[in-house]
Amino acid sequence: MDVVELTQALIRRRSVTPDDAGCQNMMKDRLALLGFKNETMVFEDTTNLWARRGSEGPVFCFAGHTDVVPTGPEENWTYPPFDAVVKEGMVHGRGAADMKGSLAAMLIATERFVETHPDHKGSIAFLITSDEEGPFINGTTRVIDTLEARNEKITYCVVGEPSSTELVGDVVKNGRRGSLTADVKVTGIQGHVAYPHLAKNPVHCVAPALAELAQTHWDEGNAFFPPTSFQVSNIHAGTGAGNVIPGHCDISFNFRFSTEVTDHELIKRVEAVFEKHALDTQITWTFNGQPFLTDVGELIVATQEAIKSVTGRDTQLSTAGGTSDGRFIAPTGAQVIELGPVNATIHKVDECVKAEDLHSLVDMYEQIMVRLLT
Repeated sequence: MDVVELTQALIRRRSVTPDDAGCQNMMKDRLALLGFKNETMVFEDTTNLWARRGSEGPVFCFAGHTDVVPTGPEENWTYPPFDAVVKEGMVHGRGAADMKGSLAAMLIATERFVETHPDHKGSIAFLITSDEEGPFINGTTRVIDTLEARNEKITYCVVGEPSSTELVGDVVKNGRRGSLTADVKVTGIQGHVAYPHLAKNPVHCVAPALAELAQTHWDEGNAFFPPTSFQVSNIHAGTGAGNVIPGHCDISFNFRFSTEVTDHELIKRVEAVFEKHALDTQITWTFNGQPFLTDVGELIVATQEAIKSVTGRDTQLSTAGGTSDGRFIAPTGAQVIELGPVNATIHKVDECVKAEDLHSLVDMYEQIMVRLLT
């Protein structure tokens, strides 16, 4: 079974988050044949796999997820999303790019590497979850907690997220911004629009504060991160009647923040603005992850050299985009990068990946291991 066939086999399992749908069992069977010790960790509704070959350091880890986002109306797809059709060099299906293609490439690369280097130095590991596309509370973060409790450390980690922009390997993520979300309830006094002096409109009250937050310069960013951004994602108020001043207004906003500021500093500054405008607020903060950065070191050098050897191209380091499970792994001291296929179709109808790119990923992953474990 080559990398395309393995990708197809994984796609055909309807692992809509947090359902693993047997994908990890398929992976475990192949890893066991290579001498991996497989450890399944189930937390609530989430199935996780920690598999390791070897007992010494350094520990090189492939990290990824078997869960996929929902398809939406399947009739909108050119090919059924779980049929894994290969047409004109493209593998079609939900999870093709995010990230069953990467999982297949990791497995095939590991099989080839172990066959060629059965006595490699250090250890190879897989950290796989079925809760990356969902709430992310019972997945990688819980596995890392378990590993940390027994002082089992990852040295190098390659996350298979689709990092590439136009050509496979053209972009490698060596960090991600932090993410902080606020859900705010601003309370006023409900009343008739014809008698505003008897009411207090929370929309009017909060508008100047939101304008101030939107215009605030949070930091300058740095060589690796753009400046911190603030974005309102939702505002809702009203009773449904056009002649009623609402009694409260619900607002959601998000920060994507650099290493130049902390989540605690952002919270303090926001709450100071609300206090300045004398708002009656209830705020629920959801912390989605700290920013992380892997500076130039053994893993980045090995990755850049591997991509160059396979494609002949130089790669660009980037911290752009959303969050990934790398945010749970990096704080342990591991060097973490993300390398995967082109991300143009992820989460979309007709998600697909080039078969040729999957073969290139196998070569890249194998060459990274050669550089770090031989």
